[in-house]
Amino acid sequence: MTARTTRRSAATSRITAVGAIAVAGTLLLSGCGDQTKSNSGTNTSTNANAAPLFGKLPKKYQDSGVIKVGSDASYAPVESTEGGKIIGIDPDIADALGKVLGVKFQFTNGTFDGLLTAVYTGRQDVVMSAMSDTKARQGGLDDKGKKIGKGVDFVDYFNSGASILVKKGNPKGIKSLDDLCGQTVAVQRGTIYEGIFKTQATKCAGKTLTVEAFDTDTEAQTRVKAGGAVADLNDYPVASYIAKTSGGGNDFEVTGTPSGAGPFGIAVDKSNTQLRDALKEAVDAIIKDGSYQKILEKWQVKDSAIKQATLNAGS
Repeated sequence: MTARTTRRSAATSRITAVGAIAVAGTLLLSGCGDQTKSNSGTNTSTNANAAPLFGKLPKKYQDSGVIKVGSDASYAPVESTEGGKIIGIDPDIADALGKVLGVKFQFTNGTFDGLLTAVYTGRQDVVMSAMSDTKARQGGLDDKGKKIGKGVDFVDYFNSGASILVKKGNPKGIKSLDDLCGQTVAVQRGTIYEGIFKTQATKCAGKTLTVEAFDTDTEAQTRVKAGGAVADLNDYPVASYIAKTSGGGNDFEVTGTPSGAGPFGIAVDKSNTQLRDALKEAVDAIIKDGSYQKILEKWQVKDSAIKQATLNAGS
């Protein structure tokens, strides 16, 4: 899956919810039904003893016991909601990271195109949302090259490539991006895939490629299913998951060969270098202890595994 490469290069949607309940000195935080305890600094020594990388974190997170995560939970199997809770590859990886860091990762659902802004403003500490590490995002640029923020650093933890999702039976015989010329396609707004479709449109001499962008990928899928668009573009694991599960496997299929493999990254504010470096060490730690591989095997995406965490390795 390459992602919401620029999956995502612009940025897109994710739904929402945060609740807070104070109980006997312990702060319980809830994002989209996902519950996370804040340690309020009372068990710092316990965490330090139990978690090997606790001392690598900035004191802010040692005291709170929480790293706030912005995510667009509409992109199964990477992240989605079930029973009011955010589940998927990213939450499972975050849970494993939390064990070696001694903190909880609190996920909050929001729109994809607002996730980086939430990091810029401090509402969230990081983004984990099948977000492709790109030079544009590192530099705070949108898909048109316009400066929209100060940029972020990425801790890369997953590899992905792009796949074309079409209606079951592939009625238009789509095999490649070139086959989309003269057609209408649907895509999630603010993702790298929107940019890929727009770039392809400039190559369609004499045949207009119409790109319809939606707030969520679910809306784009619905458009394809209804026949209003011939294709959607997604990360391979996501496209494969949709094809297997939607309508009992009767709604969609994946066509062509995955292309443009690149890394997903945990986005961190450029000024938050201590957190960034702690996260990189944590990714390496869960790769070494085997928990990372178990998570990818659980979600049947082991081919997307990395051997070592990198910083800002996207293009």
